[in-house]
Formats: sequence, C-alpha cells, structure tokens
Amino acid sequence: MMDATQKAGHTFLASLGKTRLRPGGVEATEWLLQQPPLDETTLVLEVACNMATTAVELASRFGCRVTAIDMDKVALEKARRNVAAAGLDKRITLLEASATRLPFADDTFDVVINEAMLTMYADKAKAKLVSEYFRVLKPGGYLLTHDIMFTADALGEGDKNQLEQVVKSNVSPMSQTAWQQLFQQAGFRQVDWRHGGMSLMSPRGLIRDEGPGRALQIVFNGLRTRENRARFLGMFRFFREHRKQLNYIACCSRK
Repeated sequence: MMDATQKAGHTFLASLGKTRLRPGGVEATEWLLQQPPLDETTLVLEVACNMATTAVELASRFGCRVTAIDMDKVALEKARRNVAAAGLDKRITLLEASATRLPFADDTFDVVINEAMLTMYADKAKAKLVSEYFRVLKPGGYLLTHDIMFTADALGEGDKNQLEQVVKSNVSPMSQTAWQQLFQQAGFRQVDWRHGGMSLMSPRGLIRDEGPGRALQIVFNGLRTRENRARFLGMFRFFREHRKQLNYIACCSRK
C-alpha cells in the first residue's frame, strides 16, 4: 500500500476524508454551475470525475444526465459507491476513459466540466485536451473548468519544483490571460472567468467546503501519524506561504 509521502496530493487529501478536492472548493464549483442553463434535458460530460462529487450534485440538483469519466480505477470505485448511495444510477454513467481520446462523437454534450486537471499538464497538452472538449461539445455548448492560476508573479523555478514535490504531480499553472487565450485559441467564442484565494488547505476554506465537523476530522487525520503529519503540514505551509501568488481560476467558455 502506498504511504502518505508518495500519494498524489488529491489522493492523500481524499484519504483524510476530504470530499472537495478542487483548488477553489465549493465557491468556484458553484460559480461554474450557475453559468449554463441546467435541467433534466442537459447532457453533461465530467472529465476526471474522481469520486463523482460534482456529478452527483449535477444530477441531484438539476436532474442532468451525466457521463463521468476517469482513468483512476480506485477513484471510479468510490464514484460508483457514491452514485449508488445517492440513488442516481439511472442519471449518471461512469466510464474508465482517457481525456486525450474521448470515446464520444462530435457535438454530443451540452456541457463539459473538468476541474483541477488541466493544471497538471504542460501547455501543449492542455491545448490538445481543450480541443477534444471543444469537439464533443454541441454548438453553443459550455466548457466549465477550474484550475490554478498565477497572480502577478509566477513562481520561481525552485518554488515550482517545491509545489510539484508537495502535490506529487506535475503542475503547470498559468496566468489569467494565458488561461483565457488557451480557450479562445481552441475556438471558444466567449470566455468568462473569476478567480480567488485557494481554499484547498486554508482553515476557512476547509470549514466552508467540508463543514466544521468534517474539517476537524480531516485535520485530526492529517496530524494523527508521523507520515500524515509531515505531508499535511508541508502542504498547509506551502499554500499559506504562496497564497498571494496562487489563486484558483474558474472559466466558462462558450462554443
């Protein structure tokens, strides 16, 4: 079994009981969900659905039909349990599939949502992924994304390497302008966005995203063992020290 020091950041936080694994938490996701018209006729594709938290919200709140994909078998198993527990098996379809070659025809979906994944790819790979999202969206459809952005100052090379060590993944945030250009160059005709402080590890963000009781349990789990404590405090300190340089960015791009 992989120890706490080697798990990807989102996997480690999920193992502590965290359910909101996106940089802007519920604030950013809620803004995204307010952008397109959503109802029982809306066909949604969620890419990198993880444990299906957002997919369940889309189906339960709005009645959308959701296809949710991920490449992580462990995450998909958790997603299946969460979908079954919510009684949404008939509204949500879970598939193991790659975002680089989506197994869907052109112009299939009204909405594509992809949170906290594009940041993990180099810029050329980001462009290829966004072009796939554009392909499967219907004309007039919406791409909803949620990632990490630099504010005025990008991280130095040393800090970028430290970020990758903290989250145990390749990480390539961009500025607000660069994110906007990424979607425009893929062919999206309108890009709306908002950004703000990352809630992933902040005390206020933990409470807002998880509720006081769960937030306390997450902190307890994070400090309970030596391995967990070193990893948890390392992540907490890094994001606190760089909170003025790293924000979340949520983008709504219209085809």
